[in-house]
Amino acid sequence: MRELVEYIVRGLVDRPDEVRVTQVDGETSVLFELRCDAGDIGKVIGKSGRTIKAIRTILNAAAARDGARAMVEIVE
Repeated sequence: MRELVEYIVRGLVDRPDEVRVTQVDGETSVLFELRCDAGDIGKVIGKSGRTIKAIRTILNAAAARDGARAMVEIVE
């Protein structure tokens, strides 16, 4: 799932080599910490948060197959 988040975000930003996704596993959930260039954060969030919400929806659908819960957090 980490690769999925990286793939989606790298397609959105101007500096794809600055994208870093860290996976933190919990008992029933997985947290993905997303780091990117400060100028690209707005592109990842999108207007009114629509883009990051769509990324979270896709990730939750992928995690549901494994019986887990996934969360994405943007770290500045």
